[in-house]
Amino acid sequence: MSTLEFFETEVHRITSESEGVLSLELRHPLRQDLPDWSAGSHLDVLLPNGLVRQYSLCSDPGRKDSWRLAVLREPAGRGGSAYVHDELRPGTKIQVRGPKNNFALEPATEYVFLAGGIGITPIMPMVRAAAAAGVPWRLVYLGRSRRNMAFLDELAVHGDKVHIHADDESGFYPLAELLGEGSAEFHLYTCGPGPLLKVIESLAGSWEEPSRLHFERFAADPEAAGAAVAPHEGDHEFTVQGTDGTEISVPVGVSILQALEDAGMSPLNSCREGICGTCETPVLSGEIDHRDSLLSDEECKAGDTMMICVSRCKGKRLVLDLG
Repeated sequence: MSTLEFFETEVHRITSESEGVLSLELRHPLRQDLPDWSAGSHLDVLLPNGLVRQYSLCSDPGRKDSWRLAVLREPAGRGGSAYVHDELRPGTKIQVRGPKNNFALEPATEYVFLAGGIGITPIMPMVRAAAAAGVPWRLVYLGRSRRNMAFLDELAVHGDKVHIHADDESGFYPLAELLGEGSAEFHLYTCGPGPLLKVIESLAGSWEEPSRLHFERFAADPEAAGAAVAPHEGDHEFTVQGTDGTEISVPVGVSILQALEDAGMSPLNSCREGICGTCETPVLSGEIDHRDSLLSDEECKAGDTMMICVSRCKGKRLVLDLG
């Protein structure tokens, strides 16, 4: 079973975890073991309505027979969460790809986990991993109201290592008190809505070791997303060539993804902002102008993959493996 290609799973169970949050338990249709994964991993999920979405795994990596995802209903979303909440039923077959990990838990002497709302999902396995390793840790879980916060009963087994903060009970959480220690040694892992991450980045900006901050967005920072998709000075038209010899021109102001779609192709994609990795495409030759928020410096230097929703070509031609 390849983690790089889509394969079939079955929705075994759907559970209401809080107001507005459902969890999905996925199993192999033949009850075979599922691929291994580590804390921070996510799946690309191809829903039966054709939409591709990314959901963090929030179960125990030690379980081989099932995976768990959690999905927040987003009234202002683009249809993925509404489909899960309104249409998906146990027994439904869905295609998934992965697991992939862009938010891996690195070794540290101490962890602080900070989750906002549905951002608790990638943090759950990290808590388990830290506890199993005997590394000191604590979790601050923020939400507007306890009724909207998933997995509270599950987290309660960790006692006072977990602090639950609901805004409607206690007002806004004093982040500056938690994060103001610039010389502290803990590594902070955080996931949550954009405004929360923006405040956290600002507070961590004065740290002596900024590399102690690790975060994952489930929506792009508007400024970064705008910069990624907007034309840059020096942008130029170039050609994308497929392995079958097909050539497609990519004008200034048009992404590779859009140019391929305009040519009648249907590359997998989701965010169109360079943050999810769904459109990651192998590069066989050509110099890439990376503009995504996912690939590491080492991966960018390797030059063998790119996010075609935002990244471009520094030269005149890219040869891509378009599948």
